[in-house]
This record gives sequence, C-alpha cells and structure tokens, in this order.
Amino acid sequence: MSLTRRQVLTAALATPLVIRSAGAARAATTLKMSHQFPGGTAEQGDFRDRLCRIFAAEVEKRTGGALKFDVYANASLMKTNAQFSAMRRGALDMSLFPVAYAGGELHATNLGLMPCLVTSYEQGAAWKNAEIGKALSGILEAKGIKIIAWVWQGGGVASRGKPVLTPDSSKGLKIRGGSREMDLMFTAAGAQVSTMPSNEIYIGMQTSALDAAVTSSTSLISFRLEELAKSLTSARKGSFWFMLEPLLMSKTIFDALPADQQKTLLDVGAEMEGWATKQARHDDEEVAKVYAAKGVEVADFSAADLAEWRKIAEASSWKDYAARSSEAAELLKLAQKVA
Repeated sequence: MSLTRRQVLTAALATPLVIRSAGAARAATTLKMSHQFPGGTAEQGDFRDRLCRIFAAEVEKRTGGALKFDVYANASLMKTNAQFSAMRRGALDMSLFPVAYAGGELHATNLGLMPCLVTSYEQGAAWKNAEIGKALSGILEAKGIKIIAWVWQGGGVASRGKPVLTPDSSKGLKIRGGSREMDLMFTAAGAQVSTMPSNEIYIGMQTSALDAAVTSSTSLISFRLEELAKSLTSARKGSFWFMLEPLLMSKTIFDALPADQQKTLLDVGAEMEGWATKQARHDDEEVAKVYAAKGVEVADFSAADLAEWRKIAEASSWKDYAARSSEAAELLKLAQKVA
C-alpha cells in the first residue's frame, strides 16, 4: 500500500504513538522530490539530479522500502520559484533548491548567494557546523524548511560578447546575477540586471534579453549555454559567485516521520555533501573544456579582479543586506567569521 503525503501527515498528527512505535508495522511512504535541473539517471547527467536519485535510492535501501521517492526533474512538477513556499505548506516534500531564490519570501536566504562572501568550497562547507549554519538552519526551520544536505556550487559567467572579468567589463550589459544581492552588485558596477531562474537563461540569451549570465558551472554545462556564448569566465581559479543549493525538506513532512526515518534522511544527506562538492569541483574544470571545444574564449578571474568585485559588493550588496534588519546584520557578521 502506498500512502499520499497528506495521508501520512494526517495519520501522524492523529496517532503519533502508533506511527512512531518501533514495533508498529509501517506502510511505504512515497515522497515527492522536485528540482529545476535537467533529468538523467543516477549514473549520468546533471550531478544535482544524480544527487537526488542516489539519495533516494540509498534512503529507500536503508529503510527497507519504508520510504520511497518520486523525483521530478526540470521543474516538471511545479515551477522553480513555487517550490520553496510549497515545502513550507507541506504541499511538496523535498527539493534541491537554490536558497537565494526564496529571498523575496524570506530575506535571510539571500545570504546563500552573497557576492564575494564565500570564496571556496571549504569555506562554504564550514558554515554547516559554525554559528552561521546553526542560525540559518534555525530561521529556515521556524519557517517550515529542514536542511537535509548542505550543497555549495561555484559559478562563472557566460557572455555573448567579451569575457566579464572586472566591474568595468560589465558596464552596460544586460546580465543575470542569480540573486537580489548579485543584482545589487552588478547594478553598482553599471550593468542592467534581469531576474530569472537558471533554467530560463538559454531563452534569455537566445532572444538577446540577456548579454551575459552568471550561474553555476554545472548549469553552464547542463543548459548548453556554450551554444550561445562567445566567452566564458570560469570558476576554476576562484569566483565571486558561490551559491548555497541544499537539499531541503518540508519540516511538516519531516516531523511526521518516525525518528529512525528522520535519522536516515539526515545521515544520507550528510554523506552526500562530500560527493556533491567533488562533483561541483569537477564541473568547474569541465565547463572550461566544454566551452573551449565549441570555440568559446575561456578566461579566469584573477585575485585583483575579485578584489575589485569585493569592494563593490561590500559597498552595495553587503551594506543593503545588513540594513534590512538586525537579524540580517547579525547573520552577515556570523558568516564573515567563517574563514
């Protein structure tokens, strides 16, 4: 017998002692996992889709089939920006979701793509157990979202013209940054910003609505932007763009599950983090090869380039974020404490 999400939740609230009893017989629960990235298999394709499928298979194995998953790739279940609020309501179980996309709904999440704040995978990974990780997790949980796996990605710039390396090189360009804070930095640098999820960048560049776009190395590959770009600025030697893109779960749904199943979800999620970082690093290198093979000019940020961007980011994005509330100011301070 397969129960729906609402049936599981209703039963859990009505008879918690029965569902949480270690000796009770349990029917299989099928959870819906959604994301915006191209679909594939556990062995091939966009690593974020693979992460979801590997995670699902391992959790199903460890729970003896008590937890099963349906993975919906390419925003096929619901539109990208709708996924966060759907999880908060318990209408969607899980999503691999760029947290900064939820910035309009929950300002704290804009910290997940703050330009020049996180500059390496090691620094990003350190957030989880640092004060900033605990604070951000607490805020998300209070709003109905549970972090299952912390995933960070570096990103670069695909351009229909010359490489975007310095603030001056972005002046006048119609560019997609990926978050409110990235947009503030580009605006301060003299660019024109356009807001859209990464799965809409291709059409934006194809129709000339965009001159350039910043997104993760994996998305630069998966969404085939090399077909439209004349230049690429890669993240392989550093970037101003590191995004927190975790595997999230509706806290309502998570809390309705037995304790042993909750532990399995968190255990497998933690184990996937190192794998995800390895894949993200691989794509930072691979994207340069993919674009070069298409005849696209490939460039890299220098330390001097990134220093210029940080100066602008601190005066625009960082300042604006901290001014929004005392909570935001404290979160930024905590993030800056992670070396």
